[in-house]
Amino acid sequence: MFLLIFSYTADLIFGDPEWFPHPIRGIGKLINIFDNRLNNKKDTIWVGRIKGLIVTFIVVGISVCSACLLIKLAKKLNFFFGDLVWVYLAYTTLSIKDLFLKAKAISEKLVTNSLVEARSRLSRIVGRDTQKLPEEKVIKATIESIAESTNDGIIAPLFYLILGGPVLAIGYKAINTLDSMVGYKNEKYYHSGWFPAKLDDVVNFFPARITGFLISISSFILRKNFSDSFKTMFRDGKKHPSPNSGISEAAMAGALGIKLGGPSTYQGKLSVKPYLGEDKLPTNPLLINEALTISFVASFLMVLMGILVKWIL
Repeated sequence: MFLLIFSYTADLIFGDPEWFPHPIRGIGKLINIFDNRLNNKKDTIWVGRIKGLIVTFIVVGISVCSACLLIKLAKKLNFFFGDLVWVYLAYTTLSIKDLFLKAKAISEKLVTNSLVEARSRLSRIVGRDTQKLPEEKVIKATIESIAESTNDGIIAPLFYLILGGPVLAIGYKAINTLDSMVGYKNEKYYHSGWFPAKLDDVVNFFPARITGFLISISSFILRKNFSDSFKTMFRDGKKHPSPNSGISEAAMAGALGIKLGGPSTYQGKLSVKPYLGEDKLPTNPLLINEALTISFVASFLMVLMGILVKWIL
């Protein structure tokens, strides 16, 4: 219980400084090594999928075994040191402060009318093309990223931390990182990225729905549009091409009274996603701050849920 609280607090304090040793960045480098050696866009469908399966099991296996071994070795040396390693590994699976800093920077640039710089900052957290986006699209793309990251970078890691500690959370982050790096439906990864993408859908199924509910409950606590958040989550969440991303995005859209989704371009190619929510309120940069506040309250509620579960069990 206390280790979970310490891990959560550590992320709020330290975030993800670039100079600090970070297991998730190590996982990314590991994925690049195997991807460069095994991936070939000329592979047939089954050869590509088998390679994707192999890379996934190797990366997740190494990540999980390394975390487990590190904790066990640390505890053998010293019980307190073991707890410290537990907290360190757990904290690195969370992205609360990192999300806040990156999204807040976009909001600040928009407030000071630095649209070009805001687009540049946005390109660091989304995969879509940002160079020509108008202010409204920059705001909404940022809010979409906050909603999705509330699941991938906060609620889902907390969910697996509660279930199985840092080992399970690291395993989740390995799968999620694989999906973010190779789970694309483009020419290079169409076959090899199929398994990581499907596995990510599976491991995010329950966390995504918990995230949606927590966003709606947070909107109630913060006196936002609770009823619209709840209604939009159920009505529009299933419209999204992803079985999970649409849940949190729809809940956030309803909470803020705006419409998310629609057409976007990725590396020059048009992608049309369904609209989630309705434009009931004007879109302004301060909505980014409101989305961040909702995200933070949702994370706090998840920690409280974890404490309750640990206390009962």
